Amino acid sequence: MNTVTLPMGQPLDRVDGPLKVTGQARYAGEFPEEGLLHGSVVSSSIACGRVLSIDASEALALPGVVAVIDHLQRPTIASYDKDYEDADSAEGSPFRPLYNDKVLYSGQPLALVVADNLELARYAGSLVKIEYDTESHQTDLLSLQGEAKPAPAKLPEPRGNFQAEFAGAALSLDLNYSTPIEHHNPMEPHASTVLYQADGSLHIHDKTQGPQNCQSYVQKVFGLEKEQVRIFAAYVGGAFGSGLRPQYQLALAVMAALHLKRSVRVTLTRQQMFTFGYRPRTLQRLQLGAAANGRLLAVAHTAIGQTSRFEDFTEHVVEWSGMLYHCDNVQLTYKLVPLDVFTPLDMRAPGAALGLIGLECAMDELACALAIDPVQLRLINYSERNQNEDKPYSSKALRECYAQGAKRFGWDQRDPEPRSMRQGRQLVGWGMAGGVWEAMQQKASAKASLDHNGKLIVSSATTDIGTGTYTVMTQIAAQASGVSVEDVTFVLGDSSLPTAPLQGGSFTVSSVGTAVQQACEALKEKLLAVARQTSPAFSGVTSEQAAFEDGYLTFGDARVKLADLARDCGEDTLEVQVDAEPDKKREAYATATHSAVFVEVLVDEDLGTVKVNRVVSAIAAGRVVNPKMARSQILGGVVWGIGMALHEETQTDHALGRHMNHSLAEYHIPVNADIGDIDVLFVEEHDEIVNALGSKGVGEIGIVGVAAAVANAIYHATGKRVRDFPITLDKLL
Repeated sequence: MNTVTLPMGQPLDRVDGPLKVTGQARYAGEFPEEGLLHGSVVSSSIACGRVLSIDASEALALPGVVAVIDHLQRPTIASYDKDYEDADSAEGSPFRPLYNDKVLYSGQPLALVVADNLELARYAGSLVKIEYDTESHQTDLLSLQGEAKPAPAKLPEPRGNFQAEFAGAALSLDLNYSTPIEHHNPMEPHASTVLYQADGSLHIHDKTQGPQNCQSYVQKVFGLEKEQVRIFAAYVGGAFGSGLRPQYQLALAVMAALHLKRSVRVTLTRQQMFTFGYRPRTLQRLQLGAAANGRLLAVAHTAIGQTSRFEDFTEHVVEWSGMLYHCDNVQLTYKLVPLDVFTPLDMRAPGAALGLIGLECAMDELACALAIDPVQLRLINYSERNQNEDKPYSSKALRECYAQGAKRFGWDQRDPEPRSMRQGRQLVGWGMAGGVWEAMQQKASAKASLDHNGKLIVSSATTDIGTGTYTVMTQIAAQASGVSVEDVTFVLGDSSLPTAPLQGGSFTVSSVGTAVQQACEALKEKLLAVARQTSPAFSGVTSEQAAFEDGYLTFGDARVKLADLARDCGEDTLEVQVDAEPDKKREAYATATHSAVFVEVLVDEDLGTVKVNRVVSAIAAGRVVNPKMARSQILGGVVWGIGMALHEETQTDHALGRHMNHSLAEYHIPVNADIGDIDVLFVEEHDEIVNALGSKGVGEIGIVGVAAAVANAIYHATGKRVRDFPITLDKLL
């Protein structure tokens, strides 16, 4: 008998790969249109104050410059906070582009020059003169940390008596760590192409992680009907969270299109990519109290983050410290300092990527102080439950991550003494850290449609930010429907498609994938019903008895093409749409992905240069739908984690309130030469509770814990503990 290889779990090549490598995949700023106008944003050069006047006369005198739009000349826009809120809004009053004369931060868009071509628009923008009434500003978190206020986020209640247990512990550590601002730097800058239709409706190609979120935003801000706005995002050249909220180029492009009744494109420069959301700077304090045997008796994690004056951006920085290890006396605090800056924004593994730096470095310091192996210390404090929620885990293979990762790395060969391992003039350091990220699921919808040729089209209004969504949804649909992979097309990136959540948080596969699976299963039920009516051989056959595979429905010796059943249904296509929700049985459990990261660094004793020589990342993320793509996700996360440890830092001139290194020449990220061997290991983890697919997602977990593991390895190599990230030469020497 032939054994059929099921699509899920296979390292299928990207179905969108050929279009991308041949340049046929079009991104938001690449759609051609006859008579398309181009907009260039004029940004504020001050951090706080008011606009007294905008003189655009020189720009408007240039042939080919069509308009200069500012807060005084623009279409009518909404005046209420509610209209500017979106699916990822922070609490407060969202930023309103070109709303009034107030300047809230340096780099704020103050005008849009619209011209026949991009070069002319950019040049004309340089001729616009703005006069300001400047007010004093404050952009430095460090100098205002004493003014931090509790964030509006709801934290887990304190448990036990932290103060008493910390005071009485055999060993107590009180440690401070700091992390810098980081900016999303996807390859594709933010752009919006607004195609003005004959009936006044708008077809908009936008760089976004949520087409329906942008559709709702444009509708509310400009007072349009839902059917007047359609957002497309077929291809997104990376986003990492920068596309979760509608960015200001979208509103400006729509303003210009409505004002001129013409099609307009607005593309941000690389420098302007530094004028909206970012990973916020944090100051973290970790207090650990432990018994002599390494058991944690008391844990307190306090974080101070920055936010804008107009929104309170909060993220889960400290919660992980009440979750990853067992401890009965825990106190978690998160505070905010409002500054004259734009609101921060979720960035890959928001909160966890920062909070785990503090926790996992502190755990390493505790292991050193107690002379206990860092892996052993984590096993001593292993938590079977999520104590924050007081729930058991649906599955948790973190012990296996520690064991398999350590074995693959050769951890048992480690000499625990700092500066004890070397290769010539290079000090060798081995460090490790654990990781955790929530395994979430949101409501989502999907449609499955089978035509008379046996071709299956499945659709949902999600996006693919380079993660492989097109491909894994194709695999899920093929397996759930019994249609071969070659005959399945997944359609996404269009606000008119069935509802999908924002693409972020590692919940796209679990949310949209579940909807796709359910839609395809419902389609099979319809096909079986047609077979029962049209073929005596299938009369009375139940769905448990029927087999769907390779484009056929079979029962015993009876066999019929799915294409024939689609033809027999009497419609052009056999179609079904479902709305999927998380299963109620999830509610009794905590759900999370886990990881263990092992790192080897080489530190030049004379120069202080650090080379991350090799990394082993062991990941427990339930069922892996496509191991090739999942591995790529983890590789990307590890590279970014190395960047967090050693390279990335947005530097601000606080006298001007302006970011200084706002280019890829000066904003340092890892390049090929910085990266050694990365070994990704997926630990088997079976989970029937998390969702019907058993998949937990891998987009975020790859970065979590990596920066801490690198820092811990540097300490092991040098005996020097650097707690201010990134760990640069000057701090090591």
